[in-house]
Amino acid sequence: MDDRKESRVIEMTRWIPAFLLGTGCLLTLGVDRQRNMPLAEPLDSIPMTLGGRAGRELDIPENERVAAGMTSYVFRVFEEGPSPISVYVGYYDHQTQGKTIHSPKNCLPGSGWEALEAAPIAVTTTNGPVTVNQYLLQNKDQQALVFYWYQGRGRVAASEYQVKWELLRDAALRGRSEEALVRIVVFLNDKVTESQAVDQARRVAADLVPAVFRSLPA
Repeated sequence: MDDRKESRVIEMTRWIPAFLLGTGCLLTLGVDRQRNMPLAEPLDSIPMTLGGRAGRELDIPENERVAAGMTSYVFRVFEEGPSPISVYVGYYDHQTQGKTIHSPKNCLPGSGWEALEAAPIAVTTTNGPVTVNQYLLQNKDQQALVFYWYQGRGRVAASEYQVKWELLRDAALRGRSEEALVRIVVFLNDKVTESQAVDQARRVAADLVPAVFRSLPA
């Protein structure tokens, strides 16, 4: 590389941090100017039977709802079968600085759960294949398998980095930041192996993804 080319490259690299900082500031400002996006259908229109199992509604205490900050939610437990399964969908009609979805990856350790394994996993749905997060957790003698993902603005996402980038991008360019956090928990016991729990969670997720899409804004 001759001296002139090297000089131009050095000059360009000097602007990269400033460009990234400026872009980040612009996108962050956009997060505070969001439209509230109402649900197309209430979340309780999600079928009570998922993965072939019937569920029942549970309430989340008011202090926990306030801390989580969701606009609407459903929380159900499915007790038929060899092990209980819980399903949570929390919807945010917009997100701003200081009021965004709390990642389960950060919340679970605080409630006593330790991650033993973590990996993305593919799920086949009528809306096409999606990738979600899979965690094997332990709290004292109890183990649980968790699937969770972020759903909204026409897509399902597992990667925390992808979610943050798309939130900033869509907030700045579209004025939209609505999103749902979806979580499935299968509690393991002596009747259910880890592989069986994965199969159960996959069946529930396959039904849940299209059901959540029907409730979300177009």
